[in-house]
Amino acid sequence: MFEQLEKLVARYAELEHLLASHEQIADRDQYNKLAKELSDIKETVMLLAEYKNLVKQAKDLEIAPGEKDDKEFLELAEEEFKDLEAKKTEIELKLRKIMAGEDKDAGRNCIIEIRQGTGGDEAGLFAADLYRMYSKFAAAKGWVIEPMSSSVNEAGGIKEIVFGVKGKDSFRLLKFESGVHRVQRVPATEAQGRIHTSTATVAVLVEPEEVDLIIEPKDLRIDTYRSSGPGGQHMQKTDSAVRITHIPTGTVVACQDERSQIKNRAKAMRVLRARILEAKIEAEVRKQSSARKIQIGTGDRSEKIRTYNFPDRRVTDHRINFTSHQLEAILEGQMEELFEALLKAESDKRGQMNE
Repeated sequence: MFEQLEKLVARYAELEHLLASHEQIADRDQYNKLAKELSDIKETVMLLAEYKNLVKQAKDLEIAPGEKDDKEFLELAEEEFKDLEAKKTEIELKLRKIMAGEDKDAGRNCIIEIRQGTGGDEAGLFAADLYRMYSKFAAAKGWVIEPMSSSVNEAGGIKEIVFGVKGKDSFRLLKFESGVHRVQRVPATEAQGRIHTSTATVAVLVEPEEVDLIIEPKDLRIDTYRSSGPGGQHMQKTDSAVRITHIPTGTVVACQDERSQIKNRAKAMRVLRARILEAKIEAEVRKQSSARKIQIGTGDRSEKIRTYNFPDRRVTDHRINFTSHQLEAILEGQMEELFEALLKAESDKRGQMNE
């Protein structure tokens, strides 16, 4: 492992040199590519540097012959040595996870999109249930939910909602939620008591950093218009809603939840960047079909991943054959057991890939 890490250190130094040269700066595409590579390995290189520093500190604590009789010094040295060893073990574990191929985006924030699927108004009510479930889970984790755009149906359900999630390990856990969620229950409007099946689609996108994706202003078309829906007279008097089109890819994002056009534009740009980056990653994966073999499921938003069965109070994750009869608790945001099972399945799969 450490031989591979030293190669990364050498590559990091090489990238720093290349990015400092005028030739690379002149070629914008190449510069972006190299800057992204530098960003991807920076954390690993910094961790290795910290590990080496701890090794040096531990070596400096070696007891000289004349100090062996100094009891107070020996106790202090032993205590400090234990602390250094604990830190070394922690960093080494992180490095091993990275080198084993753990998702480099695991620690990032994310953007989630929920859309009602088949089932009409009932699908919109289910989409609202999912949003509530994620919001409660995020609150319990101490994460911050940031609504970006939304639209509701006549029954009070959600047609579509886009929101950001900020917090430690948010993408690491919520990435498993991408796909089709299915609910089986008796709608409130069903007089005969028949069970209906409805769906909602969830997409979880990593929140890009500046170095991940650089969008040229000339590639954007920005339109403003008056917001519709709730909001009172103010919403009708100002062109606060924003629609941004990325011309090269045809990606379109609209945001009207904020009263400020500037805020709507900033949020729309964040969603746009996330969608373009996701499309770019998917295109790369198609070229290298084995790139996501360790992922639980395909990551395709058209894949049915989970069923919420109300008559049996059962939640089933079809990717890992996980079943829980704590449906109400899960919908209240108590998803720890489910995520632990998904993380274990991913770890087991990664272990099989590395054998």
